[in-house]
Amino acid sequence: MAEITPAFMEKAIRRYFEACNAGDYAMLVSCFTPDAVHYFPPGLPEIPWRTADVIARKWVWCVENLGSRWTIEKILCSSTAPEAVIEWTHWKPHAKTALRGDEWYVFDEKSGLIREIRAYYASAADGSLPISELVEFDYAGRGYHLGPRA
Repeated sequence: MAEITPAFMEKAIRRYFEACNAGDYAMLVSCFTPDAVHYFPPGLPEIPWRTADVIARKWVWCVENLGSRWTIEKILCSSTAPEAVIEWTHWKPHAKTALRGDEWYVFDEKSGLIREIRAYYASAADGSLPISELVEFDYAGRGYHLGPRA
């Protein structure tokens, strides 16, 4: 049984984002329980993504086809439950756009792996905007990334 501390969860989430940015299928699969589920807001095809295999294959596709990169903006980890929430930015350089949002993580208490992610977008994706984000929120002033990391 894993000891799921706030530090453990933060390290696991950062490792997951590292795997996403690398488009590393094996590393992605290793972040999740086999039956993990990733939920999304309406508008995307084939959601939710069910199983570690599907989640990994979908993120690898995004890296290969959209040039996707992700940055973590904020992380809060519970001290009383195996759950955490983050703010992130999904950079899509090929489309010259980005999307900001939050995710709620639920960890499996036995293995310490991610068993559920619930994604929430900061705003509806608007194809006419260069970046989908909250209106009049001071991203720069609050220290958010204003472009993808190299």
